[in-house]
Amino acid sequence: MKGRYLFTSESVGNGHPDKVCDQVSDGVLDSVLRDDPKGRVACETFCSMGQVIVGGEITTTTYVDVHKLVREILLGIGYNHPKYGFDANTCSILNAINKQSPDISQGVDAGGAGDQGIMFGYACDETPELMPLPIMLAHRLVERVEEVRTKGVLKYLGPDCKSQVTIEYDDDKPLRVDAIVLACQHTEEILDKTGKKITEKSKKEIIETIAHPIVGTMIDNKTKFYVNETGKFVVGGPQSDTGVTGRKIIVDTYGGVVPHGGGAFSGKDPTKVDRSAAYMARYITKNIVAAGLARKCLLQVGYAIGYPQPVSVMIDTYGTGKVTEQRLVELVRKHFDLSPKGIIETLNLRRPIYLKTASYGHFGRPGFPWEKTDKAKILKKDA
Repeated sequence: MKGRYLFTSESVGNGHPDKVCDQVSDGVLDSVLRDDPKGRVACETFCSMGQVIVGGEITTTTYVDVHKLVREILLGIGYNHPKYGFDANTCSILNAINKQSPDISQGVDAGGAGDQGIMFGYACDETPELMPLPIMLAHRLVERVEEVRTKGVLKYLGPDCKSQVTIEYDDDKPLRVDAIVLACQHTEEILDKTGKKITEKSKKEIIETIAHPIVGTMIDNKTKFYVNETGKFVVGGPQSDTGVTGRKIIVDTYGGVVPHGGGAFSGKDPTKVDRSAAYMARYITKNIVAAGLARKCLLQVGYAIGYPQPVSVMIDTYGTGKVTEQRLVELVRKHFDLSPKGIIETLNLRRPIYLKTASYGHFGRPGFPWEKTDKAKILKKDA
């Protein structure tokens, strides 16, 4: 976009009810893949007051102790005491898992896509991670909340939290942070005398301990801070709101900067192109930007269930490309295998790597194979 404008992205912490469910679903997936790399998993989780329901379609040769796994994940998040409204030690757990439909399985076994759908990948040069700045800062803020909570820096914090960052741009260049929103679950010890809101001292402490170390020089004297604007946030997590797997798809991807396909990621094995093709699309666009062939790059792929190759490949560089978009599509088809089997092999996806993806975004983080830029040199040379 031309001229000055504001853009906002949000993130949520690993104690948010939806993220609790994402972690459980991906924890089940990892447990299957650890012993059965070809296991088929489509796992969904629901959590609410005092209960967790795990369901879906799973076909595997291994056994997963769902009850034990759920409690371990909840304890790891920090739901270990009734004061947070949700306790891993006492919540009820229901296992409602079934097998994958044989009608779907026969198409996947032959190398076809596990479903129809459209997937998007994106990269830009706003940050070293080649991600949009608003979503990266939003993720770092909730990560910082978790850090200061687990290290006991701010002992009154609970596991649930949310963040939101508004960036002021000028001709697509980020200038400053215009606003930061933080909602942090806390115990009653920081409430004022009315018992209806947290003290100004604690607000200032949260801003200085969490926001300033992350956002730093992009904060100026006009930056606005909104901390627990309802007044207080004592009741949080599944006690205050239901959680469902796959409900934070914009948080998981690019913060709303670009379109999103219809499917979520968590709880799905890599034969589901909702997940694996979105990872491949990120891998491709990141390598295109890393190669200097565009400053921004969006890629869309479309699949038909049971068919091995995408029915469409589209690239948009928003006018920043050094070569035509048609040429980039040619390079993509030449250097990347977009079949489900090819994606799985290229990114080595039949491994228990997914629980880590379920919090703080699937993209822009080191250690994941789709974040490598090992194709940048060959793309640049061939272009």
